[in-house]
Amino acid sequence: MTLLLVKTSHQLLSSAAMATCSSFCSHFPSINFRAFPISSFPTKQPFSVSFKAFSARASSGPAKADEQPLSIGFLGIGIMGYPMAQNLIKAGCDVTVWNRTKGKCDPLTSMGAKYRPSPEEVAAACDVTFAMLADPESAVEVAFGNQGAASGMSPGKGYVDVSTVDGGASRLISGHIKATGASFLEAPVSGSKKPAEDGQLIFLTAGDKSLYEKVSPFLDVMGKVHFYFSYMQGTRYKFEFHIDL
Repeated sequence: MTLLLVKTSHQLLSSAAMATCSSFCSHFPSINFRAFPISSFPTKQPFSVSFKAFSARASSGPAKADEQPLSIGFLGIGIMGYPMAQNLIKAGCDVTVWNRTKGKCDPLTSMGAKYRPSPEEVAAACDVTFAMLADPESAVEVAFGNQGAASGMSPGKGYVDVSTVDGGASRLISGHIKATGASFLEAPVSGSKKPAEDGQLIFLTAGDKSLYEKVSPFLDVMGKVHFYFSYMQGTRYKFEFHIDL
């Protein structure tokens, strides 16, 4: 049994949307879907959820990552970032890594990863850069601080923040990345070290749809399912999924 909680400040799902979710979940045994607000709703913006992008490892498989002619950057080689980057390397991906403490990258470079001494250089060298940082402050600094990833971004590149940060930090990061002409996707994860090691994480994503489609095979390598929530940011929802897979 897995419990997934993601924060929101938006309105409760409409009955029509709930019906769609129920219909979707009926195809998967032992999955129950509930959504509920945890604060007042500051906007009447319509709620839009797309489950067309739902992906399961059983149907996608990690081999798809090998079919993508993309070089992947990974920033933050910690408790979560290390096994996530390791799984990408094991799947045959072209991975370049960075961490404040270089020694944490050494086992990955021994496996075939490349190393760059700054987030800027990783972003400049790679088509898509993933970031897994421990807190919002670190996520912001790595994204657009001194020698941050944004300095290495340009049109055609993508930045995928898989850290769990607050909405304000995510908007700041998104703004700086998109100002370079690059694409941004927020993809916070549910799961701890063991699911990360086993490639069993759950991703809730929002942002550039084309970037989501481009990196979906890599999300399949690192996780068991991923969802795309149109224009809304993943960390601004609170959904409760009970999944027995």
